[in-house]
Amino acid sequence: MTALRTRLSRWSRSQAELEAEELLDELTYAEIARIADCQAGDKLRVSGTVRSLTIRPRSAVPALEIELYDGSGSLRVLWLGRRRIDGIAPGRKMIIHGRITTDAHHLTVFNPRYLLLPATH
Repeated sequence: MTALRTRLSRWSRSQAELEAEELLDELTYAEIARIADCQAGDKLRVSGTVRSLTIRPRSAVPALEIELYDGSGSLRVLWLGRRRIDGIAPGRKMIIHGRITTDAHHLTVFNPRYLLLPATH
């Protein structure tokens, strides 16, 4: 009976809900690190929520900066040469992959690869 309920439940959900479930299942296997456990020089994959977003006009080169928080800590993420990236906004959950540096005593990742997680309402 449980298998039938599971199949019926899957059939009644939207494609977006099914894709979100698959992405969240993948997080278990994606070797996600806790920000608090990361150090400068580490190549990492972390998941968190965008706490803030700032556009920095550093030396005539724009930079999009976010603070990513995962519950254990936060780090600064910078995309150089960008003023905006569609979908990245405060409150959005995402996964980033890159190498950590330290910049003015902050953990920082420059130009990481990223995956935006589906918005939950």
